[in-house]
Amino acid sequence: MRSSIRRLSLAAIACLAGAGSVAAQQQDFSAVEITTTKLSPTLYMLVGEGGNIGVSAGPDGVYLIDDQYAPLSEKILSAVKAISDKPVRYVVNTHWHGDHTGGNENMGKAGATIIAHDAVRTRMARGQEMPLFKNVVPPAPPAALPVVTFSDKASLHLNGETANLIHVAPAHTDGDVIIHWPASNVIHMGDTFFNGIFPFIDAGSGGKLSGMIEAVETVLALAGDETKIIPGHGPLADRGDLTRFHEMLLTVRERAMAAKSAGQTAEEWAASNPFADLESEWGKGFLKAPLFAKVVYSAL
Repeated sequence: MRSSIRRLSLAAIACLAGAGSVAAQQQDFSAVEITTTKLSPTLYMLVGEGGNIGVSAGPDGVYLIDDQYAPLSEKILSAVKAISDKPVRYVVNTHWHGDHTGGNENMGKAGATIIAHDAVRTRMARGQEMPLFKNVVPPAPPAALPVVTFSDKASLHLNGETANLIHVAPAHTDGDVIIHWPASNVIHMGDTFFNGIFPFIDAGSGGKLSGMIEAVETVLALAGDETKIIPGHGPLADRGDLTRFHEMLLTVRERAMAAKSAGQTAEEWAASNPFADLESEWGKGFLKAPLFAKVVYSAL
């Protein structure tokens, strides 16, 4: 777990702009290795730098769930070729952040069709500001934009099984999509789930703490004890891991609401380090407890 969590560095999050950003281009990806875990006869999880990737491979070809950063596209495609000699036909983006969409332009130019929620295309097309990181994200190039979008639900019927694409209420962002493969008993949660670490909630992109909790509850209702859950960041998870994440979020919301009711400002509350007791278990990522408190307050 520690090695997987360590990949979620502050430097990586600071390049959320993805392929089009100077930060992402300047980051050194030469030492990044793409590791592959087989989840079912057709599904795999790839871990590199950025959001965890889901892969469906079978007689109809290959499709990806997210594609990390542009400089990693060649390594990602090499890992995919070790699974299947068929082309990547589709890429589904779980949300707009560049550590999940940075490879879109490369994949699109190579022939893949990009699919995402309506809000993902909108935010990528116009560019964004991320005040927490003092980061301005420029508009994505046309080839990186999703060309198929949906507002609520969609399905992919490929490789002998159905993938249900489920848009949830604003959670990590306002364009989050969860992918559920019922036949394989696998779920990809994107960044509505950070396994073992404090999550980032992008309030500037419509993210809300209540939505994070609702998204987790949606998946808990779908998942059984044998379900394999791909988080946006962190190691492969099960229902128990997601339950612990849910319990932490409920604790966080209770404390944040009490502070807000008491009239504390975000700065005052963060200075009191209200999550110090959670640091040892959840503070292994880039967000430490005081900064996480500010993230939570902004996402109430």
